[in-house]
Amino acid sequence: MTELLTDRDIEDAQLADWTVVEKSLTRTVELASFRAAIEVVNRVADAAEEADHHPDIDIRWRTLTFTLSTHSAGGLTRKDVDVARRIDELIAN
Repeated sequence: MTELLTDRDIEDAQLADWTVVEKSLTRTVELASFRAAIEVVNRVADAAEEADHHPDIDIRWRTLTFTLSTHSAGGLTRKDVDVARRIDELIAN
């Protein structure tokens, strides 16, 4: 089983644009257009497949909300932090 992160581990990860909501990491971002939002979703989908760890994604026009949690572990793990960082990179590009 994958080890759960402590509150300190999550703080040390320095995910500035992410918030902890219950046992999940969440980030909302607004893109320039619906098409730009879908392009980000497609890039995140490719990265999630590579990592074999998939975020929940809520699409509202050009606003995306990403939610990460390792359901099988019952909370946040290193996988969530790694995918959050990858999502940050994809949004920045």
